[in-house]
Amino acid sequence: MGCGLLAVLAKNGALIADRSGRDFQVVTVSARDKNREREADISAYEWHDDPLQLADPQKVDVVVELIGGAEGTALDLARAALSKGISLVTANKAMIAHHGDELARLAEQSGAVLRFEAAVAGGIPIVKTVKEGLAANRIDRMHGILNGTANFILTLMEDSGASFDDALGQAQALGYAEADPSFDIDGVDTAHKISILTSLAFGAPPSMDLPIEGIRAITDIDIAYARELGFRIKLLGIARITDDGKLDQRVHACLVDANETLSKVGGAANAIEAHGDFVGPCMIEGLGAGAGPTASAVMADLIELARGNRNSTFSMPASKLKPLPLLETGTRRGEFYVRLRVADKAGVMAEIASALRDEGVSVERLIQRTRASDDSVHLIMTTHQTTEARMQAVLSRFHKIDDVLDTPCMLRIEPI
Repeated sequence: MGCGLLAVLAKNGALIADRSGRDFQVVTVSARDKNREREADISAYEWHDDPLQLADPQKVDVVVELIGGAEGTALDLARAALSKGISLVTANKAMIAHHGDELARLAEQSGAVLRFEAAVAGGIPIVKTVKEGLAANRIDRMHGILNGTANFILTLMEDSGASFDDALGQAQALGYAEADPSFDIDGVDTAHKISILTSLAFGAPPSMDLPIEGIRAITDIDIAYARELGFRIKLLGIARITDDGKLDQRVHACLVDANETLSKVGGAANAIEAHGDFVGPCMIEGLGAGAGPTASAVMADLIELARGNRNSTFSMPASKLKPLPLLETGTRRGEFYVRLRVADKAGVMAEIASALRDEGVSVERLIQRTRASDDSVHLIMTTHQTTEARMQAVLSRFHKIDDVLDTPCMLRIEPI
């Protein structure tokens, strides 16, 4: 990412100076390994083995942090810079999600500026859009595809019929997924980003207090049946304000109507939609990761600083951020998709129907396919509106049925 930023300055430095009214000079740099091979020549810049030495108000106006991680060196550097009145530009979504409130207050106390456009959806200017473009609106909902790795895997599974493991392997081979892809495929990266968007949209401190589910349980069978039912599966970050003023913030794989624009966002792209009371729905799409898009977003923050834009870290001063009451997960209502693999024998359907009846869950559609070679069948069902609590109770009942052969898969059907 650091080399990407240097590349932007090298190629577009004159244009950036014209647009910002300032020349940008890289003064000093730091990284884990000084001697590793890089795409950019850093020999002209002062080197520090200790990144904290970058936070020198006698030498720099702004520190750019591209280390990553919620704790450790990145957080130490952020605190050091901001406490000394040095502005900070970061792409670190984990740090902002976990410590954004603290860092925003520190910036305001010292007169520094904290910016993090690159922390959410890479090159997509969603932070600026919410903070400035939609500032006159009361936003009641944001949702979107916020992780390019997960979206690439799901798209590949749909386009090629690949299994989850094969699609993940291809994503790793192409550089879309890390050797340890847990944060991406388990929904944690998306959770960091929706937490930040929640703060920007609703005026609450960033919080990771939300249910998080990833895409590990999705199979090619789910992809195929979702298509048959008129849906596509997407990993979504969702934040909305309920009618009674509670925050419904969550991350999980969802069935999205195949006719909706969001369902058609494929590959490693990201897309986010916000709904404002005057503007209505507003969606923005683009590349959510990579050196180029990230450097573009970092540079956008630096240009805003050069222009003298010193507005609040979030959409309002940190002192005005107020926690919102959270929607109890079990009370959330919606429609659901369930996949079961069951023994192909008499009486199984009666047990399943009994569990649904006893928990008050009504089935809208039921698909049963022909017998597999192991004398099992897949049952696919979608429900009418019900609560999360009732669905969890149904799943618990299914677990206790001997002839339910695998762990049931449940996905939400998300109205967009």
